[in-house]
Amino acid sequence: MATITEYITVATKGQGDIIDITMDAQAIVTNNTINNGLLCLFVPGSTAAITTIEYEPGLQKDINIFLETIIPRNAHYHHHDTWHDDNGSSHLRAAMIGASITVPIVQGKLTLGTWQQIVLIECDTRKRDRKIVAQIVYS
Repeated sequence: MATITEYITVATKGQGDIIDITMDAQAIVTNNTINNGLLCLFVPGSTAAITTIEYEPGLQKDINIFLETIIPRNAHYHHHDTWHDDNGSSHLRAAMIGASITVPIVQGKLTLGTWQQIVLIECDTRKRDRKIVAQIVYS
């Protein structure tokens, strides 16, 4: 068994920014000529998330409306009392969605559905530079 570790770097605009990283992830697989294995994508930090969606403008709006409905930005969070900041909702949103995803690689391609893209969702209340860990396990 072998591993390859690379990184995907993105600059976000703050809470609600959704960035398609599918092509970046596939490029790592292609550039390393991986035929079969697993790609794990992980975003370090506690205020960003990685998942899959159909990356289209309507759904991007819907996700943000959904997140604002269940975890409103301007609600009171005890996290604010602890750190005197404003990103309690950021931590909860990121925890709910998750910090990583694993995608099988089959015949050199990520096994994603036709309308399925891998996205980073910025949950923090400010712009951030994110460095996503991309690790491939293969034999």
